[in-house]
Amino acid sequence: MALAIFDLDNTLLAGDSDHRWGEFLCEAGLVEAEDHGIKNDQFYADYQAGTLDMMAYLNFVLAPLTGKHRDEVRALQRQFIAECIEPMLLDKAFDLLNQHRVAGDVLLMMTATHAVVAEPVAARLGFQHWLGSGVGIVDGHYTGECDGAPCFQSGKVAHLENWRSVHPEVADNANTWFYSDSHNDLPLLGAVGHPVAVDPDAILRSHAEAQGWPIISLRESMATR
Repeated sequence: MALAIFDLDNTLLAGDSDHRWGEFLCEAGLVEAEDHGIKNDQFYADYQAGTLDMMAYLNFVLAPLTGKHRDEVRALQRQFIAECIEPMLLDKAFDLLNQHRVAGDVLLMMTATHAVVAEPVAARLGFQHWLGSGVGIVDGHYTGECDGAPCFQSGKVAHLENWRSVHPEVADNANTWFYSDSHNDLPLLGAVGHPVAVDPDAILRSHAEAQGWPIISLRESMATR
């Protein structure tokens, strides 16, 4: 079976769910808003520049959850999806996902975004399979730390290799599509047979044009669901 992999933020969504989560924490009064907002914006700028220290970011973004029980966080997740993710959904993204489903492909969402955000968003988009950066949970309570290597840059390639080891029925990289907006995903884009740039940043657009990769938009006319 062919495999279709999709990045999440600014690819399937009209925005960045991870950065929006930081804003959501400020709005909900779960963090000191001014300081957290400044740091959240700086980490996002580092991501866009390709200089993000992912471990430092994960420690920052997960710290407010330290000691919280899963049930408490689930309530926050439901609120976040309703208030913050629903406005980011794109009709064209759902159409693209359905095209691959109709073709009989296996769909996999891969994102550097931590699992607190990635899991409910994957469910909202209808993914059976997803990979994101792990979060620590002990006895049902969040540790405030990441769990395992981040699913980021070359880490996505490693995460995909591990995932394939338990899904041997899925095609190899030659028969794999990967859709992404970000130059941070160049390691995986360069590893698959069918890389596609989606509303790409300037660096990825330049690289895609040089390599002759398809460039598409899911945001034209900003048709939201």
